[in-house]
Amino acid sequence: MRKKSKNIARSSFFATLRISLLISVLFVVCLLLLGSMFGGTFGTPHQLTLDFIGPLQSTVTRATSGIMTFKNDYVALWNVRSENRRLQVLVDTYLTELGEYREGYSSYLHLEELLEFKEKQDFNPLVARVVGKEPAYWFQTIVVDRGESDDVLEGMIAITPRGAVGQVIHAGENYCKILLANAPSSAIDAMIQKNRIRGILKGAGEKGYVLNYVQKNVDVSVGDHIVTAGIGGVFPAGIPLGKVSVVHKKRRGMFQEIEVTPGVDFQKLEYVFIDPTDRKKILRDMVMSTER
Repeated sequence: MRKKSKNIARSSFFATLRISLLISVLFVVCLLLLGSMFGGTFGTPHQLTLDFIGPLQSTVTRATSGIMTFKNDYVALWNVRSENRRLQVLVDTYLTELGEYREGYSSYLHLEELLEFKEKQDFNPLVARVVGKEPAYWFQTIVVDRGESDDVLEGMIAITPRGAVGQVIHAGENYCKILLANAPSSAIDAMIQKNRIRGILKGAGEKGYVLNYVQKNVDVSVGDHIVTAGIGGVFPAGIPLGKVSVVHKKRRGMFQEIEVTPGVDFQKLEYVFIDPTDRKKILRDMVMSTER
C-alpha cells in the first residue's frame, strides 16, 4: 500500500514537472516574440524561435486557407444552383407565354383569312365551329354548332377558303352533321380546271380523292387544279377541290386513274362556312323541269 502511494506521488510529480516545463517554454517563446517585435534585434534565439514556429504557422495558414477556399467554393456553388433554379422557372414561364402568343397570332391569321373569304362571297355564309368528329371509314363526318335554329337544312354545303368541305346530311336543333368530301361514300361532279374535262371525284379517306371517268387521251398533269363542275345542283361550279398528285395510264381500259390531294386539310378543320342556299329545293326544281 505504501509502495502504491509512492508511485502515485512520483507520477503526479513528473506530470507537474512536464506541465511546468511546457509553460516555461511557451513563456520563453512569447518573450522572444515580443523581443523580436519591439527590440529591433534579430539574434540566434530569435532565429531558433522562428525555425520552430515557422513550419507550425505555415501548416496552420495552409489549413485555414484551404478551409476558407472550400467554404467560398461551396457558397458560390450553392448560389449558382439557386440562380439556375430561378432562371429555369423564368424560362418555363416565358416559354409558356411564347406558346400562348404564337397560338394567338396563328388564330388571328386564320380568322383574318376566314373574314376575307366571307367578305368576297356573293351570299351571306353562316360561320360554324367544328365541335366533334366521327371517324367512321365509310361515313366520315364532322359535327358543327349550327342547326335548324340557324335555318340550316339537310343538303346545304360547307366550304372553307381552301375548298369544299362536304354536305349537311343531318340537322338538329342546334347542331348539324356534315359528310366530308373525302369520305368513301362521297361523290362530287368535278372537272380539270385547265381544260374543263369532267369526271366524278370519289372520296378515298386519308388518301384524299380519286378522279374517275377521265379518258386516256385527255391531257392531265401532276399539279393540275380540280374544281367542282356545278352539275347536279349540289355544289356550284368552280369551288376548289384539290390538285392532281398522281396520274396512272393503264394499258387496259378507257380511263385514267387520277389521284387528287385535297386542298382542305380535314384533320385541322376548326371553322367552316355553310352556304344557306337550299340545295334540296334546287334539286327538286331541276327534277321538275326535266319531267316537263
